[in-house]
Amino acid sequence: MTEKTLPRRLRPVRIDGAHPTRSVIRLLGRRPGRMAVAVAAFTLKEIPMWALPVITAAIVDIVADDGDVMAVIGWFALAAVLLLQNYPNHILYTRMFARVVRDTGAELRNSLAAHLQQLSIGFHTRASASVVQTKVVRDVENIEVMLQQVMHPLLSATMVLVGAVTMTAVVVPEFLPVYLLAVPVAVLIRWTTARRMRASNERFRREVEGFSARVGEMASLIPITRAHGLEETAVTRVAAGADEVRRAGFVLDLLNGRIASMSWVAMQLLGAACLVLAAIFSLTGIVPITPGEVVMLSSYFTLLTQGLTQLLMLLPVAARGIESARSIAEVLEEPDVEINEGRRHVSSVTGRIELDRVTHRYPEAAGDAIRDVSLTIPAGETVAFVGSSGSGKSTMLNLVLGFVRPTSGRILLDGQDTRELDLRSVRRHVSVVPQESVLFEGTIRDNVAYGLDDADDARVRAALRDANALQFVDDLPDGWHTVVGERGARLSGGQRQRIAIARALVRDPRILLLDEATSALDPESEQLVKQALDRLMTGRTTLVVAHRLSTVRSADRIVVLERGRVVEQGSHDALLAQGGRYAELHLTQAL
Repeated sequence: MTEKTLPRRLRPVRIDGAHPTRSVIRLLGRRPGRMAVAVAAFTLKEIPMWALPVITAAIVDIVADDGDVMAVIGWFALAAVLLLQNYPNHILYTRMFARVVRDTGAELRNSLAAHLQQLSIGFHTRASASVVQTKVVRDVENIEVMLQQVMHPLLSATMVLVGAVTMTAVVVPEFLPVYLLAVPVAVLIRWTTARRMRASNERFRREVEGFSARVGEMASLIPITRAHGLEETAVTRVAAGADEVRRAGFVLDLLNGRIASMSWVAMQLLGAACLVLAAIFSLTGIVPITPGEVVMLSSYFTLLTQGLTQLLMLLPVAARGIESARSIAEVLEEPDVEINEGRRHVSSVTGRIELDRVTHRYPEAAGDAIRDVSLTIPAGETVAFVGSSGSGKSTMLNLVLGFVRPTSGRILLDGQDTRELDLRSVRRHVSVVPQESVLFEGTIRDNVAYGLDDADDARVRAALRDANALQFVDDLPDGWHTVVGERGARLSGGQRQRIAIARALVRDPRILLLDEATSALDPESEQLVKQALDRLMTGRTTLVVAHRLSTVRSADRIVVLERGRVVEQGSHDALLAQGGRYAELHLTQAL
């Protein structure tokens, strides 16, 4: 499915971090029809704003000249019609513009979620999950609030300015230069404060993101904190972050207060000056202005200065929204993307894996994590990687899975270079059982059948049975409809791991990756999980990472890694007989 054939709400949104204001305007332009209707409805509903001063001026002049009562009633009838049409047009404007704003917010969140799925594992290793969550939730909300609160006064001030200039040009053209003072003053205030506002908003945003990261850390470390009696330390760390947010927010609030006061004083002085100037013109006869026209000119200028004052008062909201657009752009413009577009789609996999002189070094690392490794793994073989910590075991799995790319060398799948393959299609034939199973808030069935719309009940039940999970699931009050809680918190470690194995089984993968799948379990749970894993590995290419050598004795081949190099490989018995590094590791664990 191409970008153009996607539903509009799922099409990617692009934001230029260097030009966030322009990007926000482009977001509104993605729905030109609704925006056109919204602006048209707003124009109609705002007619009373610039028409009423004309009507007021006409009535004042009628009174001053002892005119006809019926003329006053006629002007009133016109005013009533203009005022009554405000309601339906205001509802239409609200419906159209609110839809644009909410759709834009949904598009931004969908684009962030989609781009986060495309970013490399390296990015997600570097980025804080709490900060990413802040961008998806808080920053998008700031943009929505900015559009909701700023657009109305912006359009209103524009309509008043156009109406005031037009009517004044018709009635008292000599007074036009006075109006032109208001806009430059407003622009000057905006220009002189823009840089400081941007800096203050950016600092406040960074502090909030840092604070979100600390709160996330605190939540994840609560069991460790409680176990070691470190509650006060945890609270102190969070309090330090909260204090930095408080300081940055206080500086921003003071700046916003100065701007608000400066804006109000400047606009009020201009309004008073306009009234005085119109009165002087009328009294001296420099410009022939009637009393009604004095009222009209003063009213127009008051409306104009009120609109500009409101806009200037909303500068903090606008600045916060624009800073949030920059924040979102940091994710949407992140270049560390796993590129799959245009690469060969894989519809079936047999499971033969070849590593041809593969080397990998992580960014900014001092040495290679994997160095010049060549391995051939036939389809259906079980290969275990063992070695001391930091030897490169997990990197091997990440290379095969495509989470990281070789710095040099190549990886072949069924004889095809993985650099030429769409890894998303490859991974549909791969299952991973990690050391700590990851479950989401939902039912057991939802977790097992995650992402499989065609998984029927019989298939899910068979997967649970083969994973040694069916008995405990059936014993639960709600069976497989039991909600597991966030990250599976309502299940034991062994139960979570068996659900993860069922999730792998139900996909019938051709390649299986096991990363310390039993290391965190008690002996009874480990035995049940090992039985389930034996069923899962049958007939599949399986790569196993394990610290406990007792879990890999039955592997077809054991590969011993040290400092990223293969130093030994063979069966359990053969490696013991060699008396090399594997024998040393085995002896150490046996003691």
